[in-house]
Amino acid sequence: MGCAGNGELSTPNLDRLAETGINFQNFFCASPVCSPARASILTGEIPSQHGVQDFLRKGNSKFINTDGTEITYMEGRTSYIEQLSENGYNCGLSGKWHLGNARLPQFGFEYWNVHASGGGPYYKPPMIENGELYRPAEYVTDIITDNALSFLEKQIDSDSPFSLNVHYTAPHAPWTRENHPQEKFDAFYNESRLESTPDLPIHPHQLDKEAGAATIGSDQEGRKTALSGYFTAIEEMDRNIGRIIDWLEENDLRDNTLVIFTADNGMNMGHHGIWGKGNGTYPPNMYDTAVKIPTLVSRPGHVPQNVDCTELLSQYDFSPTLLDYVGLEQKNTHNLPGRSFVNLLEGRDFGSDKPVYVLDEYGPTRMIRTHKWKYVHRYQFGDNELYDLENDPDEEINLFGSDAHQEIKEKLLEQLESWYDKYTDPSVDGRKNSIMGRGQIGMIKDSDKPFADDVVYFNQS
Repeated sequence: MGCAGNGELSTPNLDRLAETGINFQNFFCASPVCSPARASILTGEIPSQHGVQDFLRKGNSKFINTDGTEITYMEGRTSYIEQLSENGYNCGLSGKWHLGNARLPQFGFEYWNVHASGGGPYYKPPMIENGELYRPAEYVTDIITDNALSFLEKQIDSDSPFSLNVHYTAPHAPWTRENHPQEKFDAFYNESRLESTPDLPIHPHQLDKEAGAATIGSDQEGRKTALSGYFTAIEEMDRNIGRIIDWLEENDLRDNTLVIFTADNGMNMGHHGIWGKGNGTYPPNMYDTAVKIPTLVSRPGHVPQNVDCTELLSQYDFSPTLLDYVGLEQKNTHNLPGRSFVNLLEGRDFGSDKPVYVLDEYGPTRMIRTHKWKYVHRYQFGDNELYDLENDPDEEINLFGSDAHQEIKEKLLEQLESWYDKYTDPSVDGRKNSIMGRGQIGMIKDSDKPFADDVVYFNQS
């Protein structure tokens, strides 16, 4: 984003949200891959509670699965959306679901116009409405916005408040020229120096593009193509976000609507030599580029404006915060890890119980991060990592093997294990699962093999 210091991209609408709100600079995902992170945003549970622990490769829609399988991964879970719906909110979802059984409206969403998968082509995308598949010809980011605006138009004459989730597939791959507006793609490809992301040798643990990474910039042509498509997808998403903000302003709803922009996970676009998310490598990586997410919150006249916040926060904090903001007590409070950060949205101090660390998991790989330290512990395959973030913000020097840091390693591991022991459901404990970043193909409790394991490393020869 421009408001994050990227001068190669034009993101005037995201910048507008930052100028009229809070830019949270230390917000983290609950898992560095899409489906488990999305489940955590909606439920307030961590992956080792809700049981979605990798991207859902199987069970999303009978229309796109070759065997016609649909799996309701969220069955038995609850979301803040349900409580909003029960308390008079009209709740809508336009765009990406990617939590299984996309034909079935869930969590109290009364408007349900969703993507049938987790990604795919930007033109003629597979969409589901009223349980039926349709493939509109237009650009998917425009379609998701059109549907969102259609929902909003119906709220004008309603006496009820609304809650709208607009879930873009952007800036997910594919990033090829034919998938994006060609004039903008060509401008990046031909004119941009592409200096805002590093140009490094491929990481030794990089997975092949058919085994976890969408595109690999292993040469200058591949790098230019991937970044041109990625940047185009971001700018087109920004343009569409502007359409929604403009609609709120034109209908005098901007000051009465809390607008949140965030992401499900980070993304390495050549950072550390990796192309992909946490599953761009095996073992999974927990670099900040994979686990830190952009988060902007804006409501002029209510939320402090043009503020940068450095408090440590996570996706598991969203559910209690949103319910607290509208004056509701969370029903499913049993053993939830998150806490409300409403005080920050109201311009007050966080409070005495503000978190001093955040945690992240991807199966048997877990992370604990403070402002100064990051510790990554691997219970199965791979080496542990320790980074001094104050002196090594780019995470280039692994201090785990240093005897001088034994005390901090032991302290962080103790905090990590104590926290996860408190909140983990033993029946879906990620530590016990061989999750290789190749996708979840079944419910943990109902399948002998719920995770794919077809790992292929990138051939650098």
